[in-house]
Amino acid sequence: MQHRKLPVAAIQPLAHDRRDFERAWPRILASVERAGAEGARLIVLPEATVPGYVLGREAVAREQLAGAAHDLCERAQRYGATIVYGAAKIDGGVTLNAAIAIGPGGRELGFSAKQFLWHFDRLWFAPGATLQPVDTPAGKLGLLVCADGRIPSIAATLVERGAELLVMPTAWVTSGRDPDALENVQADLMVNVRARENGVAFVAANKAGTELGSVAYCGKSTLVDANGRTVARASEREAEIVFGELEIAGSERPAAPAFAAPEQRSSDRRPPVRLAFTPARDARERADLDFLARQADAEAVLGPADADCESGGRTLEVAGIRMAAIAPRTFHSPRGMIAARLAGIDLFLCAPGGDPAWHVPFARTRAAELRAYVVIFADGERAFAVDPDGAVAAGTFGSYRVASFAYDAARAAATEVAPFTDVLRGAQNAEAIRERTSALLAP
Repeated sequence: MQHRKLPVAAIQPLAHDRRDFERAWPRILASVERAGAEGARLIVLPEATVPGYVLGREAVAREQLAGAAHDLCERAQRYGATIVYGAAKIDGGVTLNAAIAIGPGGRELGFSAKQFLWHFDRLWFAPGATLQPVDTPAGKLGLLVCADGRIPSIAATLVERGAELLVMPTAWVTSGRDPDALENVQADLMVNVRARENGVAFVAANKAGTELGSVAYCGKSTLVDANGRTVARASEREAEIVFGELEIAGSERPAAPAFAAPEQRSSDRRPPVRLAFTPARDARERADLDFLARQADAEAVLGPADADCESGGRTLEVAGIRMAAIAPRTFHSPRGMIAARLAGIDLFLCAPGGDPAWHVPFARTRAAELRAYVVIFADGERAFAVDPDGAVAAGTFGSYRVASFAYDAARAAATEVAPFTDVLRGAQNAEAIRERTSALLAP
């Protein structure tokens, strides 16, 4: 398929409570009209724009959903645009948290329902169970909803099945840990990695403000190109529209080798183990650094040779800890490390090569999405360790040649990132859906 430029708009409204939807809706429609009038041919609205994210006890009114869909169909037809919006959708007697695509012909073209339900999503929504792009005049769109972006194989499967652009209505929330910098790991890290690892552009539309005084959004609606570079990004607190052009093209993505480790034997809980690491390969330097690290109570020292691996991966045991060395292509593949993590490996070593600017974003993403420790060795000069929260725990620099961190299996075993929200179960579910739907799609 020939490369082409697509004018895109991500609309970031101020959040509204469900009871205030009718008052908020005209302002949202006005933003849709502005985006269409300024030439956007793909317009994306956030998760649960209709009627709101926190649904509460009352059933969703079908008439309200139909009225909003009618309004958006009319705008799509008027401006010749494809519109993707987040809404409750009643399908087969259940309520889904859906991303719905409307074409410029003024009719629904398809939808995708959120698979990886987040925290209290489960109180109102049934999980989605499909993984298929939606054909639109804007291109083949891989639709996913918010926390689906945390599970790497969801986006990867959509791209493998032909998605030319990833589109995500989202409700990125923030804890308010720092009121001056509203954090969210997807907004700050993962969305760029998802685009780069899959080789397709990514659009995410979020809200700003708060809902019912109990859910705070971080804004940061984003357009990212296929190389993972941010094209445009909204502020954290304001209602606005993010405009940009994204290059759309068919993408042949050969599958990188995944690493499926043998099932890990069970082991008793053990206290944290201090592990040192160094980028040094020289035997004499390593001997000196090993002595200094053990003098500082490290039980073992990891180095680049431990991470050496030509294809897929290999397991090794150091200080009684079973870990995996991962090849660069496996590390960069969205599905490459999942099977090993599901088999019980929770510490990965890699010498990733490539662009050093992407070493930290990829390592942090892999650690956070899999709740694992990741140690990176880069070109003999830099080594660093990332913890299961996706934070860099320690790293070498310059003449600082050996650093250490505490490996704590209990932290890696805590795979719930929010109540009732287990990332490893989410990964298992996504793989099961992929396999089941692959069978249905087979000729």
